[in-house]
Amino acid sequence: MLTVKDRYLYEDGKPFFWLGDTAWLMLEKLSEDEIRHYFRSRSLLGYNVVQIVLLYSLPDKSGIQNGMPVYDRNTQAPEYFDFAEKVVSLAESYGMYTALLPAWGSYVTQGFLNESNVSEYAEFLGKRFSKHKNIIWIMGGDVRGDEKFNVFDAFGKALKAQDPDHLMSFHPFGRTLSARWFNSCSWLDFNMFQSGHRRYDQKMLQVWDDETAIWYGEDNWKYVDENNSFTPVKPCLDAEPSYEGIIQGLHDFSQPYWEEKDVRRYAYWSVFRGACGFTYGHNSIIQFYDPEKGSGAYGVRESWKTALHAPGSTQLQFLKSLMESVDFTEGRVCDDYLLTPQKERHYHISLFGGENFLFAYTFTGEAFKLSLKAYSGKKMEAFWMNPQSGVLTYEGTYEKKEEALFCPVKRYEDSNDWVLVLKEVN
Repeated sequence: MLTVKDRYLYEDGKPFFWLGDTAWLMLEKLSEDEIRHYFRSRSLLGYNVVQIVLLYSLPDKSGIQNGMPVYDRNTQAPEYFDFAEKVVSLAESYGMYTALLPAWGSYVTQGFLNESNVSEYAEFLGKRFSKHKNIIWIMGGDVRGDEKFNVFDAFGKALKAQDPDHLMSFHPFGRTLSARWFNSCSWLDFNMFQSGHRRYDQKMLQVWDDETAIWYGEDNWKYVDENNSFTPVKPCLDAEPSYEGIIQGLHDFSQPYWEEKDVRRYAYWSVFRGACGFTYGHNSIIQFYDPEKGSGAYGVRESWKTALHAPGSTQLQFLKSLMESVDFTEGRVCDDYLLTPQKERHYHISLFGGENFLFAYTFTGEAFKLSLKAYSGKKMEAFWMNPQSGVLTYEGTYEKKEEALFCPVKRYEDSNDWVLVLKEVN
């Protein structure tokens, strides 16, 4: 079972690196055999959390929410929650936690869940699911916390009272952070942010956009900094970055797609800034698109089973393995080691290190100079890690050297991101 200590999560007292996948509509759209297929695929790639919504289709049978059609399982049928419990148990058999979102945010914003009935639903959920060890509760569902704050707060308190042993968070609206509304709430154990699906130049696209809102663009690492400005500081992670295979900005089909290199950038940027993990998403998998069953949303291009092999989804295991190769809970942001002037946007270099290690991520592959004074008296081996393959190639050994220039090798592809890995040699 998971617990929280300072900025990180722990499982049975050991550091737990969250590598999540977004499978919102699994319960409404997949058969048991299909779910087994999904869990088997993801568990082999090191995923240990899957984000699932229990109730997505609205009781009024609206049919489509957030542009995604829902057309298979009836969530109002009595046997639906029996099936949901079976899926939770199935996930546990594959070593995965289920981050369950009780109801999509529209259930609250449209009044189906309100202050008069959330306690009843919380009691139902507690009796059903609290016995399962692999549960994480997620309030919200693509919604701002200041919209119906009292309902979400009451829901969180009620569910925490029913199930005090499982961790709880809040999945917010795009370009927002749950700490802005709920950080002081006792039911919220860790924060989530949704850095979203927009480029730097896509600040204003829809009628709901607010020119006065905080705007970080693609700099998702800034949400980690914002999170750490709250008291108390709670763990945080990007629970919805730009999905692989989704249109940039979501709504204009003439725009390009977010791809694997963008997935890696969001992951390394946020984790090296101190996030407790990262959640991946793919456009086809979030909605479990099957072209034989009907249309999809956001320019979806392939079936969900094909998308299970998408390159970005297979590459995050290397980040997880890298973080687990050190005591990352003792690490910190090491911007002060960068001697080359820090640049903005895609040229930003992320540095994360501890007493006997240092990681640096460059998205553009430009050379940079580092101070090594913190490792004086230690023998440090340096490697370049290709984040596409996880392969480490030896760069050199550094001992009694105060600074060094590191020059990544160009890959001659459309992406040239690299991870510098420095570790002490015993």
